[in-house]
Amino acid sequence: MGKDTMGNKTSHDTDVSFIQALAELLRQNDLTELQVKRDYGENDSLNVRVSRQIPAPLQQVASVAAPAPAAPAAAAPAAPAAPSTTDSDPAAHPGAVTSPMVGTVYMAAEPGAAPFSAVGKTVKEGDTLLIIEAMKTMNHIPAPRAGTVKRILVEDGGPVEFGAPLMIIE
Repeated sequence: MGKDTMGNKTSHDTDVSFIQALAELLRQNDLTELQVKRDYGENDSLNVRVSRQIPAPLQQVASVAAPAPAAPAAAAPAAPAAPSTTDSDPAAHPGAVTSPMVGTVYMAAEPGAAPFSAVGKTVKEGDTLLIIEAMKTMNHIPAPRAGTVKRILVEDGGPVEFGAPLMIIE
């Protein structure tokens, strides 16, 4: 019985360290959720789900999206400077659609299928623009507003970071 108690304490300490490492991984990669299952043997496993809410970045995206259309109107007299800024940093463009998560981009529902969007295509608010796979979950990314797709800034099957510009809709 003494061995089991010592073994459980050591196992418990190891599990706590493992969970702390997962929480740090969550923070470092701007993830919102992470789930892991460890099997130690028959009838002995550890299931861990670490998650967090990130209201600040979502509020920042909303607050950045609202003032952004007003910024080009205010900067109209300095029109020559505005295009160079948006060309060098697509994320600063007022029509930029940014990634809400880290994952892999898919432009179509399945290989060989027609892409959800293409340059020149008119989209309505809520239309699926692309899919981002994160942790084996396919997340449909909707158009935040109606408009025409002007640029696609990601490649099918490529990785994407949180906040990275995906495409520009005007």
